[in-house]
Amino acid sequence: MAEANPPFSASTVSTARSSGPLGNNMLSAVETILDPAALTLSLWLVSASLEGELLPPYLILAVIVFSITFPGTSRLQSSIKGLVIDVIYSWFWVVLLLLFLGFATGYIAQFSSQALITWLWIAPLTQIGAHLALRTTAPYLLMLQGPPQRAIIVGMNEQGVALASRIQETRYSKIELSGFFDDRDQSRLHQAGESQLLGRLRELPGFVKNKRIQFIYLSLPMASQPRILHVLDELKDTTASIYFVPDMFVTDLIQGRSGAVCGTPVISVCESPFTGSNGIIKRASDIVLSLLILALISPLLLLIAAAVKLDSAGPIIFKQRRYGLDGEEILVYKFRSMRVCEDGGVIRQAQKDDDRVTRFGAFLRRNSLDELPQFVNVLQGRMSIVGPRPHAVAHNEIYRNLIKGYMIRHKVKPGITGWAQVNGYRGETRTLDKMQARIDHDLDYLRNWSLRLDLHIIVKTIVIVLKDRAAY
Repeated sequence: MAEANPPFSASTVSTARSSGPLGNNMLSAVETILDPAALTLSLWLVSASLEGELLPPYLILAVIVFSITFPGTSRLQSSIKGLVIDVIYSWFWVVLLLLFLGFATGYIAQFSSQALITWLWIAPLTQIGAHLALRTTAPYLLMLQGPPQRAIIVGMNEQGVALASRIQETRYSKIELSGFFDDRDQSRLHQAGESQLLGRLRELPGFVKNKRIQFIYLSLPMASQPRILHVLDELKDTTASIYFVPDMFVTDLIQGRSGAVCGTPVISVCESPFTGSNGIIKRASDIVLSLLILALISPLLLLIAAAVKLDSAGPIIFKQRRYGLDGEEILVYKFRSMRVCEDGGVIRQAQKDDDRVTRFGAFLRRNSLDELPQFVNVLQGRMSIVGPRPHAVAHNEIYRNLIKGYMIRHKVKPGITGWAQVNGYRGETRTLDKMQARIDHDLDYLRNWSLRLDLHIIVKTIVIVLKDRAAY
């Protein structure tokens, strides 16, 4: 597995709802319903104000809006500017989907154009107002749930200190960190900001009982199994909830989560993010977006096909073998941009001023237009719109032996664009370091996938293609 993470992680875009001991039940419940409720209520108000009553089409639209926006996104930790941008960004995609459904079904004719236009700008304002109101009332909601819950961390190491920082920096949290317990000398301990070392492990059970500690986070290395077992045995006489903080220096989890196999509890170390409902969401978004995009660009596809045929001899569509989901070979479509159609055991990457590239092919590659037929691959189920870019089979066989964790990127379908491509790793990768960075970004995408991240990558791809010239 890759040992380095990209400097700008996908986790900063993929907003994950906090859960478990770091979350807050009442605030989480309110945030879950806040966005759908704000959008629904704003629609009802617009209907009642402009139509004179709440008409059936608006009730049906309200149900659709509630369904596609539930659960709401947690935005309590965002800045005001981040909150506004995030709401507008999310609302843009909701509107795009609703307009597509409305025109495709003809149902949009059931609504007043004045009511729809009014709702388009009132809805996000209502969302922003609702989130600002929640920030004002959040402290009072926390007070209703009683005093803060006290916690300690066992292990004053790097991941323990990182957890302490997250707890202290998280606003609207009911957790009050008391400090650390560790047996090591002061010289071997990490600095922990405001938190302090409270004692050694033998003093832990007494402290937990006397101070009525509710949460204990074990941040001991996995190699310290005897110590962990001893600590757990000593804590059996307490009512504190105990949690393990994964030792990320032992294993780098890809979509790590708990589960069960035939009743036996297990924790996934490396798993595809597209299991269960996530897989349905991913596939549905691929189908809807690719159909919409193909409908919009169909005239452009015909023009490019004609230009490719007139520019040089050879087929219009170039088919190349790539590795797809689970490392299975697939055929990927591209507009032919070279005079050759290489697909053998050795393939030379396209370079600047490559004499194999046709005149029109250079234009296609520079603007990524040669990739457009891959939306057909998406409809076939071979690819996704967003995912790790597929490499030629020959390149895969080279790099899988040179880069640790290279093949993990094939736990998902390859994409037309990806997290690596929008972060500067598009086009030729001459050095092993560049390919390593691309793989690091691919694995970062797998760890932090969300539909929001996919939409962010699509928008950023459009912006980059208009000005980027890294691909030859």
